[in-house]
Amino acid sequence: MTVKIVRQPKKIALIGAPTSAAALRAGHERAPAALRAAGLVERLQAVGYEVTDLGDCEPQLYQPDEEHPRARNLPAILAALNELKSRVEHAVKSGALPLILGGDCIIALATIAGVRRYYHKVSLVWMDRDADLNVPATTPSGCVDGMAVSHIIGRGAPELVRFWTEPPLVREPDVALFGVDRLDAPEVELLAHSPLRRHMAADVQHQGPAVAAEAALERIHALSHEFVLHFDVDVISAEDFRATNYAASGGLRLEEVRQALDVFARQKNLAAVEMTVYNPELDADGSAARLLVDLLVSSLAGRLTAFASAESTPATAATVEVPLASKVASPATAVAPAASESQAADPLAAVAETTPSTETTSANEASVSSAKADRDSPPGPTGETSESVSSEPHAEPESSGS
Repeated sequence: MTVKIVRQPKKIALIGAPTSAAALRAGHERAPAALRAAGLVERLQAVGYEVTDLGDCEPQLYQPDEEHPRARNLPAILAALNELKSRVEHAVKSGALPLILGGDCIIALATIAGVRRYYHKVSLVWMDRDADLNVPATTPSGCVDGMAVSHIIGRGAPELVRFWTEPPLVREPDVALFGVDRLDAPEVELLAHSPLRRHMAADVQHQGPAVAAEAALERIHALSHEFVLHFDVDVISAEDFRATNYAASGGLRLEEVRQALDVFARQKNLAAVEMTVYNPELDADGSAARLLVDLLVSSLAGRLTAFASAESTPATAATVEVPLASKVASPATAVAPAASESQAADPLAAVAETTPSTETTSANEASVSSAKADRDSPPGPTGETSESVSSEPHAEPESSGS
């Protein structure tokens, strides 16, 4: 089967992912509604976007889940991932830019899988205060959000690693950790032997946010193929933003985050954007929601400006070949019991075959401890069969000015 995707630069497909199942308290599930109430859709329309609201997935709420202390709430997380992936696929196929409102960081597995349904090569910009590289064996909390990147790169709980049946979802050299300011000891050890690209908060500030963002994109080859932008709002310093479970001083200031987002948003290969871990329960007057709407709309307005000059230049139509084969966990790989510490893959035991990066990491990389509660590994979606993406490089999607 062949699918032709025609990029529609002026269109956004909005999706709500109201889940707090991967966190350590409730609240994230209210974020999509709060951001809509703060005027997100109207503001996007005012700057020139046609917005199709695809609605919200079924809410999945935090539960203590003391029976699985190493990876909590896996069934609820899997349910959220399965539903979101289908909605992202629909948005990507339409040619609009998917904008996903979380929710927890673990939704990235579904966002990337939805994009990979149509694009073989996908990179990831992980804009987050935390590296999220724990696994069930290293987590002090069992919080699945603290394991999101581990499962994206193919390490951790088998249920989540198998979310994409040919892991990893993204290769380590194609992941850029951007703005990281907190690392647990096992994460420091892992990064010492990993080709993951990292741009620590102190390095971003020293280099300049826009320059650092351009460098991150170049290093993960996002200028030549699609990438997903994950924006965890706790990357913003608590001096400027506190409506998140994991707010802390230090890190990137609001204006620095804005400058980096502007660079990421204007890239033609941006395949999806997700914003996570805003907690309306910590935002009584709604001011934090309005700030986030301002931030998103400002950056996405810049994307329209960047595309405007190219609208009159015809682009080459792209056909994306999608053979019929499953790449998502099938019913046969239904949710297994949460991995115990002894069963979980050791993140330090398996190092990617790629040569480790020689990049110099910031001096504070080894010294910062994670103030945020560990977020661990959620299960991959089950009971769903998806069409596979061709292993051949895809053609560049056509850009339409409509």
